[in-house]
Amino acid sequence: MPFDVLGIIAPHPPIMVEEVGGAEARVTHVSAEALRAAADLLERFAPQTVVIVSPHAPGFADAFTVTTASHLHGDLAQFGAPGAAHDVPGDPDLARAIIDEATAAGLPIAAREEYPQLERELDHGVLVPMSFLDPADRYDLVEASFAYLPAEDHREFGRAIRRAAARLGRRVALVASGDCSHRLKREAPAGFSPRGHLFDEQLAALLARSDYEGVAHMDAGLREEAGECGWRSFLVLGGFLEGTDAVTRVLSYEGPWGVGYLTAVAAPSEELEGLRAYTPEVGAKGGRKDDAESAPVRLARQTIEQFIREGTRPVPPAVVDPSLPSRAGAFVSLHAGGMLRGCIGTIEPTRPTLGDEIVRNAVQAATEDPRFPPVRVDELDDLEISVDVLHAPERIETLEDLDPRIYGVITTCGWRRGLLLPDLEGVDTCEDQVAIAMSKAGIASGEPISLERFKVDRYE
Repeated sequence: MPFDVLGIIAPHPPIMVEEVGGAEARVTHVSAEALRAAADLLERFAPQTVVIVSPHAPGFADAFTVTTASHLHGDLAQFGAPGAAHDVPGDPDLARAIIDEATAAGLPIAAREEYPQLERELDHGVLVPMSFLDPADRYDLVEASFAYLPAEDHREFGRAIRRAAARLGRRVALVASGDCSHRLKREAPAGFSPRGHLFDEQLAALLARSDYEGVAHMDAGLREEAGECGWRSFLVLGGFLEGTDAVTRVLSYEGPWGVGYLTAVAAPSEELEGLRAYTPEVGAKGGRKDDAESAPVRLARQTIEQFIREGTRPVPPAVVDPSLPSRAGAFVSLHAGGMLRGCIGTIEPTRPTLGDEIVRNAVQAATEDPRFPPVRVDELDDLEISVDVLHAPERIETLEDLDPRIYGVITTCGWRRGLLLPDLEGVDTCEDQVAIAMSKAGIASGEPISLERFKVDRYE
């Protein structure tokens, strides 16, 4: 029996299209292969119409738009490839039904054709994904734009698309076009943010759990620092999938030019068999359940499981590990699927014993890290946990005294204090390490700071 729901998240860098990028297109082969896998799934779904939400579609800040045209055309001439063109049948009946459903829900929406100032040609946010998903232009197409309206309006827009498809009896797949952070590297076109990668890590982790509610509540400041362009498209997809049996699987993620490209599919779980989920190349971040865990990690895991299941905390042992100090600052870090899931700690001891320190910070990492929703019971078995026990910090004068593989850093400006642990994936220079620590403390570039370094004993 054919499945009845399909969603796709697709990146849209023109350079990954061979006619544009030539040999350089191979740099994004991971994304290209993932999109081809999504294309196979799309072919099995056999939609009558594909609705694609593009960040670059012509539209308005205060209203959604859809194209009601019966024929759509576009090419990548502005990227040096006029031959990379698509001529696609439109679906004006579905487009008008979407407008009707959105209007009934109180959403501001317009048909693009009613506004002569809006571009009619398909943009690269459509052309790039569809070059992989439907190179033969077999499916009817409706292009939609998002707006700069609240997150819930975008989710309702997705619901309106699904209601319109059901009303007409259309088999409709929804493609959410969009890239992640545009500020992953110093040479990135939009500049560099030391927190850009955090947005991508959090987004990938939320999508891998099909947690579109969590996507909707991602921190606005983090989104701004990341310079993303796909968040609103993904919200529309979340609304479209709501109430279905679809689960989301992230197929790939890469950021070779400083922009994050994520590809994912959403369908009933049995339709995703054989599709390999994206796993970060950095591998496991800490001890997994049933591994031979160190004493600090066993205590952290016992604490988290007991608190999440029962709402109580264990009584910590008087001595966690005879080789460790009786009191010390400690950080508890949680990862799921290779992605950060929570990290809370203390620079200096705040509790009578190291065991008390670990218990407190484990609960906070699981339930009070403001970047993430609290850990759920169904996540406990998949948590990777590490515990960093901090040595006493020492004052330094210059960056020459740092080594991000060996030392963590503390930046201080007045009452603001930011810390970054050592030996973190993607933090390769002292400059990046200090910039991230400053950002975490809300210290702006150029403000005077004092520096401290510290070593850790990392337990997994």
